[in-house]
Amino acid sequence: MPVSFWDFMKRSTSSQRPSSSSKRMAPGLKADSLRSDSLDVISTTSVLSAADDYRTFLSDVVVVGAGPAGLVLADNLVRFGIKTKIIDNRPDRTSTGRADGIQPKTIETLRQMRLAEPLLRKGVRIYDIAFWKSTAKRSLHRTSREIHYPPVVDLLDPYILLVHQGMVESVFVDDLKERGVEVERNTAFVDFEYTPQKVRPLQVICKQNVDQTRKTLGTRYIVGCDGAHSQVRKSIPNARPTGASSDALWGVLDGVLDTDFPDIWSKVVVHSEELGSILMIPRERNLTRLYIELKSDTVSDSPRQELTQEYVQRRAQEIMAPYIVKWRSVEWFGRYQIGQRVASNFTDQERKVFIAGDASHTHSPKAAQGMNTSIHDSWNLAWKLNFAIRGLAKPALLATYEQERKKIAEDLINFDYEHANAFAAGDPEALAANFVKNVAFISGFGVNYDYNVLNVPSKGHGLGTLKPGCLLPPAKVTRYIDANPVDIQNDIPALGQFRIYFFAKNVHGAMPFLEAVCNMHQSTSSYVGRVTVAGNASYTIQPPLAAPHDEFVCPERYTPVSGIFTYALVTDMPRNDMEIADLPPILRDSRWTFYLDNVPEMDTRKQSCMDKWLDGLSENEVVVLNVRPDGYVCTVRRWADGSRENGLAAVRWMDEYYETFLCDI
Repeated sequence: MPVSFWDFMKRSTSSQRPSSSSKRMAPGLKADSLRSDSLDVISTTSVLSAADDYRTFLSDVVVVGAGPAGLVLADNLVRFGIKTKIIDNRPDRTSTGRADGIQPKTIETLRQMRLAEPLLRKGVRIYDIAFWKSTAKRSLHRTSREIHYPPVVDLLDPYILLVHQGMVESVFVDDLKERGVEVERNTAFVDFEYTPQKVRPLQVICKQNVDQTRKTLGTRYIVGCDGAHSQVRKSIPNARPTGASSDALWGVLDGVLDTDFPDIWSKVVVHSEELGSILMIPRERNLTRLYIELKSDTVSDSPRQELTQEYVQRRAQEIMAPYIVKWRSVEWFGRYQIGQRVASNFTDQERKVFIAGDASHTHSPKAAQGMNTSIHDSWNLAWKLNFAIRGLAKPALLATYEQERKKIAEDLINFDYEHANAFAAGDPEALAANFVKNVAFISGFGVNYDYNVLNVPSKGHGLGTLKPGCLLPPAKVTRYIDANPVDIQNDIPALGQFRIYFFAKNVHGAMPFLEAVCNMHQSTSSYVGRVTVAGNASYTIQPPLAAPHDEFVCPERYTPVSGIFTYALVTDMPRNDMEIADLPPILRDSRWTFYLDNVPEMDTRKQSCMDKWLDGLSENEVVVLNVRPDGYVCTVRRWADGSRENGLAAVRWMDEYYETFLCDI
């Protein structure tokens, strides 16, 4: 099997810039094909400014904020090999409070990063919701139970995973540390200066919290993940948050309960007509989180400072009566008002400064969307920055970040407004109806992107559930090389690369098609081939950054011919009817992504992959599916047969697609 550029990673896990003596050539590259100007190989030496005696550090990206959004962004960038500095004004990671719910799509994202297992081991899984109510005529009673994620949503993990935000942060902090990168704590963002003519045009001005020392960070891009009161957002012209706050005031408690309430291990919505509502959520370590409504007509005369922890606990006990609720211990207490706002812009005019997470949108916490949406802001942006920094992206690519994520933030606010109102009204039917209406969106798998340069409508009919701008549904296949059943949507790890899947029932009959595509993609005669050469040259100079546990992921299996594209073949032919050696070179080298569609009984819907994704495939047809680095469908097309002519047509189709947003040599 060829040596891929990911093998470079194995030589160094302690430095973000391995020594030049240890670099090796990426597969298929000649020495004269490397472009010395393809990216600026930066120095890690600190530069002292004579003018102001500030210390200057050089990086590709400065990430401001080490909550989930900032850590996900930094960890992905570092994995891609991008020189990243992450700063945070706090002395340590989150220890108590804040977010605690991980939705199914976020679990999938963690699986694709190979970071899910520690959280799956420690978290509490919620499969149901119980609704309780009390009125003037009837004491507190259960009105209904519902499945949290009904079968209408096709999910591999049909539950919410409850873990403390600090545990989520720890997973990423530890992964970064294994790659030689640590969060710079007690460091606050102050402002930035932009000088277009410089290689690193942004000078980030920071302040040390301990001694108030100032320093500058020279960088190409800034991403503000610094929360609802984001200083980065304030530094971007015309990025003002728009929206409103409600008068509703809520208290929140994390603690260990003594209670005779029977549904303590379910997610519970409790409504008292007289006193307000409670949302009860089980947590790790026998903790329970309670969101307690401090109903306006009962607390309007109380100054906010008088709404103490003890006051909120008493209110919870009153709402939960006649059931007994006592606290053995309280780990965290807070108060909040619901603010539903979206920033008017997610980036500056030059697309050099971005915001993500709570810096760009805020809403109520009761639908467990905040941390999840923030993580996927960063998931969307990280790979696009990687391509831009490497000189592989046209301006249209970075423009899609705001196009896609601002629309999702607005959709979230619209849902949250309805959800919060139904919750406050104490109407379980309205709340359940709102949840069912939006359940796909809540899970993360209904978060769809509109058509743009990345998400291009398909030609032809009968393409099943595959829609540009949508995520891949779960599907089960067998990996040819080792006969392991795998989840095809998760089997290829997230390495910042596009995925190109070929589907053919008869591989032998489709061979002319496959050979035509593979031969052209190995040649600079095709745009995709030239992008591969440019990408491999970039990754040779600035390779991905390893961690010791990557040896168990074996990323080199998935990028044997290209750092930009992973190729995969799916067929339902019997395993004994073909050999890997019979495939064209690109697919032969991609042996770990050769799949047999032969285990429909293991699927969530008991369907084959081709039936679920494509509405089936005839004996002669070939389908080509392009998938983005963040797992969304780019574009998909079906051909009537596996002829060479159709293969060449597929090459032209893919060239036209990728030429709109990627740069070649």
